[in-house]
Amino acid sequence: MDEVLRSSSLTGALRREGRAATSDAVRTVLERLRREITAGGLDEIAIQIAVEGIPEAVERELRRSLDYSLRRVINATGVILHTNLGRAPLSQETIEHLSEIATGYSNLEFDLVTGERGRRDVHVQRLLDLLLADHHYEDTENSTPEAIVVNNCAAAVLLALNALAEGGDVIVSRGELVEIGGSFRVPDVMAKSGARLREVGTTNRTRLSDYERAITENTRLLLRVHRSNFAMIGFTEQPASQELVELGRSRGIPVMEDLGNGLLVDLASAGVQGEYGLHESLRAGVDVVCVSGDKLLGGPQAGVVAGRRELIKRIRANPLFRALRVDKLTYAALESTLLAYVKRDYSAIPALRMIYTPRSEIRSRAQSFVARLSSIPGVHAEIAEGKSLIGGGTAPTATLPTFLVALTSDHHTSEQLLSRLRSQLPPVIARIEDDRLVLDLRTVFTEDDNATAAALAATTAQPSPAVSK
Repeated sequence: MDEVLRSSSLTGALRREGRAATSDAVRTVLERLRREITAGGLDEIAIQIAVEGIPEAVERELRRSLDYSLRRVINATGVILHTNLGRAPLSQETIEHLSEIATGYSNLEFDLVTGERGRRDVHVQRLLDLLLADHHYEDTENSTPEAIVVNNCAAAVLLALNALAEGGDVIVSRGELVEIGGSFRVPDVMAKSGARLREVGTTNRTRLSDYERAITENTRLLLRVHRSNFAMIGFTEQPASQELVELGRSRGIPVMEDLGNGLLVDLASAGVQGEYGLHESLRAGVDVVCVSGDKLLGGPQAGVVAGRRELIKRIRANPLFRALRVDKLTYAALESTLLAYVKRDYSAIPALRMIYTPRSEIRSRAQSFVARLSSIPGVHAEIAEGKSLIGGGTAPTATLPTFLVALTSDHHTSEQLLSRLRSQLPPVIARIEDDRLVLDLRTVFTEDDNATAAALAATTAQPSPAVSK
């Protein structure tokens, strides 16, 4: 190890990264080489080559260990709200606001008018007041909905259930006892909240009378859960939200909805049917609605709890609220996103812009890609019709017609191309369809077109030895 560290080829690394980090990288490389030799996987010539390549291997290990693990990638999958890739991307305006707030001090909890301590909710509440101003609860003096923000929609549901139903019963349809990504199950979060689950109806059919018969003196909430990541068709039935609200009003029991999607606009013009959002839920009179910030809302990861002021005040007073509240960066990103809605500048929200992008625009970009790839020997590229997905646990049956860049290579299998794209800088995430590598440019920012094309060229132009197709 000392001999390697004294090598002139590592002088730059020692100066740049320091002795401690360089020593750790040398140790890792040598241990890896020892294991390979012990396993008998290297002959004498291979060992000699490996030893000579130790300095280069150390440099690679330094880059790997000292580089950021969380990195920007180019999403060419066609899934707009890709949970594994961070869901909704943020706009440039939002990033600028984030930078301004993150690099200095802010009035997060400071009232600039009175000079006294303020409340962090106000930064988004003023915008939500404007966005939700058309919705009123007719049977209450403070009729305009209020809202609070926590760190995600699961936290919103947990907090609301704990504040409003701890020790009591919550009635929910068996057809809505869903599991979403990460093994998050509605019955589990309900148990953690301290509320008791009362299942009614059947998997496919739940009637209003099922809820009515299940109500007792211990009932605290009627809960509706949006089927965000699957659809039920055929012999199905469920009461409308307004019917559930009327039942709740008649028995003095609040109705809560785990809506999730965060939708604030009508997606029908984009060809997405049947996906209702926060406005529709509040218009039906639902007392408490929980939505995500990083789904169709198009903002940062957050959970918004909106509804009757007296109920939101109870939720805000819960000690869990402080444990689940968000920081200044989330408020800054959410404020910027909501401001775009207030201005009706929907094109400033990347997720919505991708949903509304016309096929003709995607086809034109795809044609440019195919033209650039056609000059690479052994690469066969063409345009194919396909479907984009909204993803993120929203609109499970909706697809958006698109055009794909589909290609094969004489030198690489589709799996190898997929892997090689992930190793580019920045990594490009695509998919395989009909044994072809396909890229959907709907989810690729136009400013990333050149980087994506360059990554494809580098990936396809380097033949692998002994490729079996």
